[in-house]
Amino acid sequence: MASRSTPPAGHSPQYYAGVSLIRTADCISNRFGRLLREQGLTNQQYNVLRILRREGRPLPSLEVAERLIQQVPAITGLIDRLEKQNLVVRRRCEHDRRVIWVEITTAGLELLSRLDQPVEDLTQRLFSQFSLDQLQRLTELLEALYSSIPEDPEE
Repeated sequence: MASRSTPPAGHSPQYYAGVSLIRTADCISNRFGRLLREQGLTNQQYNVLRILRREGRPLPSLEVAERLIQQVPAITGLIDRLEKQNLVVRRRCEHDRRVIWVEITTAGLELLSRLDQPVEDLTQRLFSQFSLDQLQRLTELLEALYSSIPEDPEE
């Protein structure tokens, strides 16, 4: 039997690396999804809260959408659900009524605080087999791949 790092006959190393990356990303996303569901969140909702906490100030909803790890078709619906859970609040910009500002609430900050250690623990378990040097190299490779992908899917 061929090793998992050897591409199957008829497939390029690039193809196999892409399939391996998608499979691994899906597995990791599912693990985080289970953890977050215990607190009533999706991966995307957690990401919105994480962005808002890190910024430390309200952000325009479209800027939040641009910073998401996974792009979502409708940021409005995502923010609607967070607002119904009292995890964020929205305000219209006084100077430009088209702009909606989103701010994390105290409840949102408290929820993230409760999730910090479980998320850290899961991350440690998922990557425990790697040395610090390997993790840095993995991060460098993933960042290089990400930055080389054209924004236009036709390119």
